Amino acid sequence: MSHPRTIHAVRGAIRSGEQSAVDVCEHALGRIAAHDPALHAFNTVTSERALDRARAIDRDKARWKDAPLSGVPVAIKDVLCTRGVRTTASSRILDTFVPPFDATSVRRLEEAGAVIVGKTNCDEFAMGSSTENSAFGPTRNPWATDRIPGGSSGGSAVAVAAGLSTFALGSDTGGSIRQPAALCGIVGLKPTYGRVSRYGLLAFGSSLDHVGPLTHTVADAALVLSVIAGVDPADATSSPEPVAAYGAALTGDVRGARIGVPARLVDEGVDPEISKAFRAALEVLGARGASIVDIALPNAGAAIPVYYLVATAEASSNLARYDGVRYGFRAKVEPQDLLTMYTRTRAEGFGPEVKRRIMLGTYVLRAGYYDAYYLKAQQVRTLIRRDYEQAFERVDAVAMPTTPTPAFKIGERVEDPLQMYLGDVFTVSANLAGLPAISIPCGFTAGGLPIGLQLTGPMFDEASILRVADAHERDTDWWKRTPREFEDLRI
Repeated sequence: MSHPRTIHAVRGAIRSGEQSAVDVCEHALGRIAAHDPALHAFNTVTSERALDRARAIDRDKARWKDAPLSGVPVAIKDVLCTRGVRTTASSRILDTFVPPFDATSVRRLEEAGAVIVGKTNCDEFAMGSSTENSAFGPTRNPWATDRIPGGSSGGSAVAVAAGLSTFALGSDTGGSIRQPAALCGIVGLKPTYGRVSRYGLLAFGSSLDHVGPLTHTVADAALVLSVIAGVDPADATSSPEPVAAYGAALTGDVRGARIGVPARLVDEGVDPEISKAFRAALEVLGARGASIVDIALPNAGAAIPVYYLVATAEASSNLARYDGVRYGFRAKVEPQDLLTMYTRTRAEGFGPEVKRRIMLGTYVLRAGYYDAYYLKAQQVRTLIRRDYEQAFERVDAVAMPTTPTPAFKIGERVEDPLQMYLGDVFTVSANLAGLPAISIPCGFTAGGLPIGLQLTGPMFDEASILRVADAHERDTDWWKRTPREFEDLRI
């Protein structure tokens, strides 16, 4: 028996009575039990909680009939707080942490009828691009299990790509939704900074962190965004900007749309197969009436060093709270000496990548180095934002490949952090500028690895990039493809 794959298909099956919420939930949990031991997408599976929730939805059909996500399974990245459910950030230091509250985005999903099936693996505190930095072991790409799924939201991407959950939430600080979406062949949307509340998100870089969905289709991403978007009194950085009717933007009509391509940026250091797929994607949009415009982003080449100064500085500040005193892991120290306890707790509780970034961030914030590094990075960040503002005077969206290479093998770049960091070359700018960006499937390598197309838009104009992404999706079938083991899913 085939099972619905997308949010819209699951909702249709439940509304028609073809399946119950319990049927859908049991199917998802069964797939997790069968496939997750090989993939490791989940840190925690909430089987009983999910089934209780599904039963409640089935019992009170009248209440949930019109809820936009009624009975739809969702996986939550393990950096978003879930009341009564362990939330670890894939770190030993929070191995036993159980939050007493829900993140706002999680609460809004449940209010819309979603059923949480578990918490997904990620790079520790979302610091990484491969989901190899988890204290609980790496997640594997369902298209090739010897390869990384991308990161840091790798578990969320794999859960969706392998059909272990209908959709997922992730977080994106420098590409952590879009990059794993691209490498796993699904859709990943990073909204504008402030569009979705960060309340309940375990902070990495407070001026860079975003919460967003990973889905099979652009229409599903638009639906989830419409549920989780909006101002939140609990998050002072959330925006009161009105939430658009994202679904209504998906008309398929992109006649007259201007798509900017920074040719100099995308022609350097990009795998030939990715370049070919990217050009083909532009041709698809051109055939629908969009015009392709050459643009310049002169400061984009500085985005990686700027990002790794700003992000590490903010990480150093944010992670100072994990000291073994208030919550989380505490090292055993005899006799009880406070400084020794602090030192050992952080040494034993944090992994190598987190330690690396804390030390880098602490260094650039030191007196004597602040102006030379952190302040200079913030100044160049402003230039990067201005480049995009000037580009959007001429174009409606900026197109780039999501990643410069396909998924690499697990362990291949662990000893070379710089090569790992360069994998974010096309994604970090949108975080530095706070702009909305989406990754959609646009092809496969000869070896069967997914390739992603990234579209970036003006602030709070998610509707435009969703419309362009949907137009591409209508004329291609890349998004319909499923890893061979998971072909019993239907659109």
